[in-house]
Amino acid sequence: MLDSGTLTRAHLKTPKAAATAGIAFSLLTITIFSLLRSSIPVDPLEPGAWLATDSKTVALALNLVPFAGIAFLWFIAVLRDRLGRREDRFFATVFFGSSLLFLAMLFAAAAIGGAVMLVASSAQPDELINSVTFRFVRASVYIFMNVYAVKTAGVFMISTSTLVIYTAIAPRWIAFLGYGLACVLLVGSYFISWSFAVLPVWVFLISIYVLIDNLRQPIKSS
Repeated sequence: MLDSGTLTRAHLKTPKAAATAGIAFSLLTITIFSLLRSSIPVDPLEPGAWLATDSKTVALALNLVPFAGIAFLWFIAVLRDRLGRREDRFFATVFFGSSLLFLAMLFAAAAIGGAVMLVASSAQPDELINSVTFRFVRASVYIFMNVYAVKTAGVFMISTSTLVIYTAIAPRWIAFLGYGLACVLLVGSYFISWSFAVLPVWVFLISIYVLIDNLRQPIKSS
């Protein structure tokens, strides 16, 4: 007789199309990045003139962040399900921990940016432009994303690539590409303004492979 744990596992199987969460994260993140880059200057010490002209575009990008975060969390669950019993505790801990840290910093940066937008909408934007408070908040968001979040994303890519090589849950060339792109994040993120787009592009490749591989597998009858 099957125990309750076996029966629960039999009814809680990951959907074959669950890898679309990674695709959704990639598309949402690239959209967010594009909206922010088209509205906010790269210089973290810029005066904030965009508050009076492009605030709606920035607000739209910030409102998309929670959906991207949820999709990324679902993508992590898909990878862990694919690893199954082959999951190495050491690398799996780094893999899971770095993903949660990345999400935490992404949400924190979006919350700080949302607070600026809220203040700008309740008061005159001119009061924030060139203010010390705005410059401090703007620099804080920049450091959150371009230093801590990007570096954590690099660690996530390295640990995930290592798991790919050890467990063969994806082609080895994706792992080697992940190592190379992670070096871009760890070393060149401060000098390359588009480096934040590296993670969603790599997640997109993994998700496409996992989705195709899942759809090729025959459906097992219970």
